[in-house]
Amino acid sequence: MEDNASRTQQGHSTGTDETEGNKIRGIKKAHGIYNPLPKRLYTLKEAGIFLGRSLWGVRDLVWAGKIPVVRDGKKMFIDINDLETYITRNKTTYV
Repeated sequence: MEDNASRTQQGHSTGTDETEGNKIRGIKKAHGIYNPLPKRLYTLKEAGIFLGRSLWGVRDLVWAGKIPVVRDGKKMFIDINDLETYITRNKTTYV
């Protein structure tokens, strides 16, 4: 069995180089969870993806006052910090 040094010399990947990072980013991008520029405000649809809910499920949370929104005219956005707060506030454990 050969060690990592000889594998690297032969051109084989050891799994710790830049190729592994590119592979992970490619997988995340394919699943729609990769964003090279982190942003603070999400559309209701994006917030639904983040929470694992439908667009209308997020609207219901907004209308019930469980998640605050940022309005820009008719458009509504949700702050990522409010989504994190909602998740933290609704965590429960069962014994």
